Amino acid sequence: MKIKLGVFFGGKSVEHEVSIITAVQAMAALDPEKYEVIPIYITKDERLFTGPDIGNIEKYKDIPALLKNSVRILLLNDNGRIKLIRYPFKKFGGSVIGEIEVAMPLGHGTNVEDGALQGLLQSFGIAYTGCGVLSAACGMNKYTMKVLLDDAGIPVLPAVKLSSFNYVKDREKAIKNILDNYNLPVIVKPINLGSSIGVKIAHTRESLAEAIEHALLFSGEILIERAITRLREINVSVLGDSEYAEASECEEPISGKEILDFEEKYLSQNKKAVKSVSVGMSSLNRKIPALISSELREKIRELGIRAFQTLGCSGVARIDFMLDVNDGDALYLTEINTLPGSLSFYLWEPVGLKYKDLLDRLISLALKRKRLEQNVNFSFKSNILAGYNPKAGKGMKS
Repeated sequence: MKIKLGVFFGGKSVEHEVSIITAVQAMAALDPEKYEVIPIYITKDERLFTGPDIGNIEKYKDIPALLKNSVRILLLNDNGRIKLIRYPFKKFGGSVIGEIEVAMPLGHGTNVEDGALQGLLQSFGIAYTGCGVLSAACGMNKYTMKVLLDDAGIPVLPAVKLSSFNYVKDREKAIKNILDNYNLPVIVKPINLGSSIGVKIAHTRESLAEAIEHALLFSGEILIERAITRLREINVSVLGDSEYAEASECEEPISGKEILDFEEKYLSQNKKAVKSVSVGMSSLNRKIPALISSELREKIRELGIRAFQTLGCSGVARIDFMLDVNDGDALYLTEINTLPGSLSFYLWEPVGLKYKDLLDRLISLALKRKRLEQNVNFSFKSNILAGYNPKAGKGMKS
């Protein structure tokens, strides 16, 4: 019997289009003998659609036409069975068009990767792949991530957090606080985005103000940290959960720019990346394996696993590190991507794990977490409502 797998992607996120690519690649790699795949597209205004064309990347060149030929749906938990309900409802005949047993959320960025979509799936009681609500939220919020990892003894760069409210309230004070903490240049980035969106490097006071205002276009809170002017980026992927996790091969992205930006990651040869599951998400130049010593490789893989489990992650993540060349190759964890582009499958193939097998592992982990949750009590018998008197004039607690 095939598992009915709902693949969720899109969403109200600046990484909406990247999510579509990740989902199309994953659906092409899933074993058709094991899974009945139901693609579920989340529009930018947060409506759900399914249909035969939803999994066809070419149809996204004209999204209004795609939606016109697809079916808008709602989710319904009917005695533990997650049904897909046609909306608007049919006046005559049934509105149930299918059901799913497991969800695979493949959204990137805010509102889909940050615990919001995970919370929706959790509330419906459906098994889903990847991180849970808390670990997804902590992983997306770069400041929270830094605090938790620093407490665990994992090296991270210190950062100043700045909200749009405090910046608008007193711009000069905010900039002075940054310059009191760091020498220029600094990196300015949104607190909860990926794909290098909204990230700028500031070399002057004037460009610092511009970078802050640019980052605040994408997030209500931003981070500022010192810029490492001569760096090497080394990334590793981790697969597993809190009980057992393992690390992939390491990669070294190669960039000719100060910051590895969205254009380099995704746009220069985008068609090749979309149409083939044998390449990664992007046209990015990368060395796999990274040209580093075996000792450094193992250190990065070990730190990646520690970070993954410190945040309580599940499924697959990519952890990005920096080597400060000017400081004897000092190592810092930059960020964790709790739902990486292409699910980082290209980092697992060099260690013998094929993409379809990686997807199998993610689904097995989802089902494992669901089984464990069934052993937890989420209700408690009490007689509190029988004794509640709304006229008593006191709070609920005595």
